[in-house]
Amino acid sequence: MKIKWLGHSCFLLTADNGVRVLTDPFDSSVGYEVPDVAADIVSTSHKHSDHNYTQAVQGEFFHIDKTGKFFHKGIEIIGVATFHDEEGGAQRGKNTIYKFIVDGLHICHCGDLGHILTPEQRQEIGPVDILLIPVGGFYTIGPDQAVEVAKMLQPSVIIPMHFKTEPIQYPIAGVESFLQKIGGGKRVGKQEVEYDKASMASVSNVVVLDYA
Repeated sequence: MKIKWLGHSCFLLTADNGVRVLTDPFDSSVGYEVPDVAADIVSTSHKHSDHNYTQAVQGEFFHIDKTGKFFHKGIEIIGVATFHDEEGGAQRGKNTIYKFIVDGLHICHCGDLGHILTPEQRQEIGPVDILLIPVGGFYTIGPDQAVEVAKMLQPSVIIPMHFKTEPIQYPIAGVESFLQKIGGGKRVGKQEVEYDKASMASVSNVVVLDYA
């Protein structure tokens, strides 16, 4: 399975059989080049334009924007209800965490998670191999909370997202503070990585992808 970071919270997951999952496509307000890709499945964690710009996606696709369990083209998806803030959604509304099971790997995309998980949410998510987690703060959890959530989920691989880079104008932090607090990480110098079930025991715990 391949994981390609298109910027912000948008990833393209490609299964070995070619099925493509796109997470949280964004509009031009973010600062990155708007993704111009085709996908079979598109998930949107909440209804903000930097996470639900499905107009950018080519072709027909199965759109998931709610909680529950889904199955499409061999991909199992679990949507778990969370919030965009620490006040039960009073400030920024609801957020959905999606877990995708692709080629036997459990990939958890946190969307704009704004709080520490409850034990019930942790149980609902279940096992996690690869965690895609926001670390920039302000609109989402910041470095300290991200470390705590990662410890709760115990993934083999953590891929930070939703952090400040040169194109981003949002008042969010860069990835450096998260890396310091979690004990380091590996900057792979590329936009895409590839994993399989056998590689999980020997991979780097924190992997920072480059925006193209």
